[in-house]
Amino acid sequence: MSKCGENLILGVDGGGTNTIAWIAEIENSGAVQVIGRGRGGSSNIHGVGTETALQNLDEAIQDAFQSASTPPAMVAAASFAMAGSDRETERMEIQKWALRRFISKTVSVSNDALPVIYAANHLGVGIGLIAGTGSFCLGRREDGQTRRCGGWGSLFGDEGSGYSIAVSALRAASRDEDQRGPATILRQSLLEKIGMDSLNQAVSYLYSPSTTRAEIASLADLVFNAADGGDSIAMEILSSAAASLAELVVTIGNRQFYDHSTWCVAMGGGLLVNQEEFIAQVTKQIETSSNRTINRVIVNDPVTGVMNMAHELYLNSSGVT
Repeated sequence: MSKCGENLILGVDGGGTNTIAWIAEIENSGAVQVIGRGRGGSSNIHGVGTETALQNLDEAIQDAFQSASTPPAMVAAASFAMAGSDRETERMEIQKWALRRFISKTVSVSNDALPVIYAANHLGVGIGLIAGTGSFCLGRREDGQTRRCGGWGSLFGDEGSGYSIAVSALRAASRDEDQRGPATILRQSLLEKIGMDSLNQAVSYLYSPSTTRAEIASLADLVFNAADGGDSIAMEILSSAAASLAELVVTIGNRQFYDHSTWCVAMGGGLLVNQEEFIAQVTKQIETSSNRTINRVIVNDPVTGVMNMAHELYLNSSGVT
């Protein structure tokens, strides 16, 4: 990196499916102007491995500089919000990489739920619910105190996520195939999507090390289509998923915002932002379980929240008030 980016900030939203990087210029007036946008593959260390995740991070950042028509430079502040990086060891790995790459001397790394809150509220106060390939919930109070819920990964967590919904669909399809469960159109639609004639043939693809969690999670779209078509099994799967996501929010709300009659809930992730009826179902479950009014904000571009975080980091590091 060159050293000509004193007035630039970088925000990176690293998800289980792709990585988005934005570069913004701090103008003389103090305004923030986005000048470059880049994209790369998944940067979830647990999903694709450390080496691939860092390569995809680098690709997204380089793409952003190219989009900005400016040579790569050490920026004044860089904020990374990464799926799978909620724990100190994971955050430190990303931070050390960023420092080695001379991306910035001022670097912050957080989970991917915090920018959803910052996108909905520039003060970063509220509850952030992420549901995409995985699922995760975070609450942040006015005093900066945070509390997490979920985000345990596909092995023993990610309830209500795209991956979880897809796995439930595969289980329902296998029960249909064995004739030990009710018939469902999910079986045939899954086979058509994968391009196989039977689930026995699909096993090698589904269990292949080259088949990613994101690819499995993409099968969740078939469940929404089947539910729209009146398939009772698909509707049950989505109802259960909505209840699981609502449980994450209510758990955080009861702990962090027990004294608030209204909860601000920012929702992000491909599974939520693309499914209006499902969002409504999750919201209703939250309100019923919590007996609270929900101020719901749908965040289509979490990277806007990461940019708010990068700007805050810039102001704090430069002593600007």
